[in-house]
Amino acid sequence: MSFQYTDLLQIDFGRLGSAVTDWKKTVDDLKTLAANARDGMQAKSDQARWAGLNATVTRGFVTKTTKEFADLHTEANSIYRVLEDAHTEFTALQKQLKTAVEIDAKNLGVRVDDIGGGKVRCFFPHIRGDTDERTQDQLDAKAELEGRINRILAHADEVDSSVARALGKSHGNDPHNAGHSSYESLNDAQVERALELAKKGKEMSDQELGELNRLLRYNGTEKDGEFATEFYQGLGGPEKTLQFYAEMSINGTGTDHTQTRLDGVKDLQRTMGMALANATDPDTRHHLPASWGTDFRRLGTQEIGWEKGQWSKPYGYQVLGGLLRYGNYDPQFLNPIAEHVTQLHKEDPWRFLTNKPAGSDDLYGFNPSGKLGTGNDPLNSVLEALGRSPEASEKFFTQPPTAYNEDGTVKSDGKVDFDSYLDLFTKEDFEWTIDTNDTNVLADEDKTKRAMGWGPEALGHALEAATTGRPYDSDDTGDAIRHTEARAGLVREIVDKFGENPELIRRNENDDVDMETGPLYALRGSLGDITAEYMGDFQRAMYEEGGSSDMFPTFGVGAGLDPGHAQRFLGEVGQDPDAYAAITTAQQAYTANTVNDVINGDSQSTTSMDGRVRDAVAPGAAIAGILSDSRADAIYEYHAASDKDYNEAAADKQKWVDRILGMGIDKAAERVPIAGDVLGWVSEDVQDSIMKSIEKDTTNEAEREAGGEYSNGRSQSIRSAEEAVRQALVNHHDINPDTAEALKRAARTAAGISHSDGAQWNSESDSN
Repeated sequence: MSFQYTDLLQIDFGRLGSAVTDWKKTVDDLKTLAANARDGMQAKSDQARWAGLNATVTRGFVTKTTKEFADLHTEANSIYRVLEDAHTEFTALQKQLKTAVEIDAKNLGVRVDDIGGGKVRCFFPHIRGDTDERTQDQLDAKAELEGRINRILAHADEVDSSVARALGKSHGNDPHNAGHSSYESLNDAQVERALELAKKGKEMSDQELGELNRLLRYNGTEKDGEFATEFYQGLGGPEKTLQFYAEMSINGTGTDHTQTRLDGVKDLQRTMGMALANATDPDTRHHLPASWGTDFRRLGTQEIGWEKGQWSKPYGYQVLGGLLRYGNYDPQFLNPIAEHVTQLHKEDPWRFLTNKPAGSDDLYGFNPSGKLGTGNDPLNSVLEALGRSPEASEKFFTQPPTAYNEDGTVKSDGKVDFDSYLDLFTKEDFEWTIDTNDTNVLADEDKTKRAMGWGPEALGHALEAATTGRPYDSDDTGDAIRHTEARAGLVREIVDKFGENPELIRRNENDDVDMETGPLYALRGSLGDITAEYMGDFQRAMYEEGGSSDMFPTFGVGAGLDPGHAQRFLGEVGQDPDAYAAITTAQQAYTANTVNDVINGDSQSTTSMDGRVRDAVAPGAAIAGILSDSRADAIYEYHAASDKDYNEAAADKQKWVDRILGMGIDKAAERVPIAGDVLGWVSEDVQDSIMKSIEKDTTNEAEREAGGEYSNGRSQSIRSAEEAVRQALVNHHDINPDTAEALKRAARTAAGISHSDGAQWNSESDSN
């Protein structure tokens, strides 16, 4: 029976705490009793001269009794340890649940209903007179809350099952024979069960696989690393780990798999990957030795088999890559593997793909997720791993490369024939592969194009993590992460690279235009996110603002972007709908921050406020002009996107509004109205303005032919600048209406002029 919502919410775990105290006393008493028996009765028995029946019966009885006292102590200690850990975990989970229900749900106006089966449903109760209309943010918050509560309940259920199993094994169900399985912690029992299941391999039922995934999910990422480390050690080492994962992934991805089985191995890929990242982190209290990394590199180029008489065997890196795709890995473990794989790929891009199954029932390979390839090319896998491992990715792209031998050991001279991995991956002749088992991929042009983009897209994810300090798929809107010298320097290199060579990331679907699609166009979405993160640096570059600018602050170390490169970079990246939406969102949020700082902040400038407002909106409007023109290019010149694509891409960019506003709060937390409790509604206002401007930044064919490629975008840039002033004036009641109107006029004028500047720059760049 599942652990129910009302159980966890209402149970008084103080009683369990009292039981733990009682068992601790029992353990101490039995320890004393066992010691007395051993040092007293047993010691005297061993020294006595027994004869006759006493030599066998009485002496044996004394020995058996002494052992039973020791076994009773062992059993009691095991029960105590399990109950103590259970009390700690249940108490923490109950606290999390009460916070979610009594604070978060209440603040959101949501009701939580127990629907049985260890699950709840969250909903907004109907209130008389209420329209029942909810914003997308409210609906998303409700869904997040419901998922969080259900995860808490599932975790409690897993703890409950583990405790029941451990107590049963400790007791052994034999009242006349104490001392069975012994545990020093609940963790020991959970590891034992996980390994019992893993040893069954593909013979695990779907239910058992689900149980293993739950054990890994809720214990594999614990901060001390104990469960994860003991689990991988228990599997038998690096090679046994690869054999187990290979067997399970192939078992769940063949043509005869069920959806339940496929879902199970997808979950296993994620939970094992997260646990491996935890177990190989040298900073955790419990972790695997560094030799695991060495062994994985040695096994990377060796064939791995898991069945007798197996013909087709994958290489170690093909299998390991599936696990590396999930988890935030320490650079000491991941980077040597990523460097080794990259260098092997450079030497022979097809060395691993020649080993992939041909005409088999393997649909996904060793990447059951199916995202960005089957996993047969480990290069895509390690790039995805770097994309979720920010520290490792930053070091991978900013520190000098190290050369590796075929077996994964460092070459004696340690030198490579390229300057950096960014340079290597962005060479026009770098060969990306088609990592798929689809039998007709080469006959289908669309499938081929998609598959050729998976490697560059994974590269984009890695660069995004390296430059932002966050996993690429993080939606975390908490405190922004300051830009370090290394990250900012990498951004400068990226902008220089693609600003000088925009053809590398160009996408052209129009056969009438004599420009080939670049090999790296698939990473533009990530380049858009990088631009959004470094919006202050890009705004500085538009009108060559100095590095000490107070009006256009960077978040941490400035990137010092070259203005010409930044303009051409934006013009090419902005042709991608996702990148355009991210950049537009960040630009308007940053401009709103800057305008607010002019109107509400402290300034020693002798320039009039309306002059400073003009200065504040100009760079953002220039960026908007570049994007308007590049959007028109993508739609009408290259046929690479549509207005619908751009509008749909804007829907999920709220995180950039919050991040950019958060960066502004860090600069001056006392500012009004951006800081404090009103951040939420300011964020919503900015996002609403952004959505309107993106939806209306369109140009039909007739307007384009008439030379009005960006007229609508210019109008929306003007409206956006005026809206930024209006928001900043909300709580500034000492500014009279005439002054307020003058500030809005200044913003409109500057935005119109600068938008035209940006569009013209981009248009001239296109013609060069």
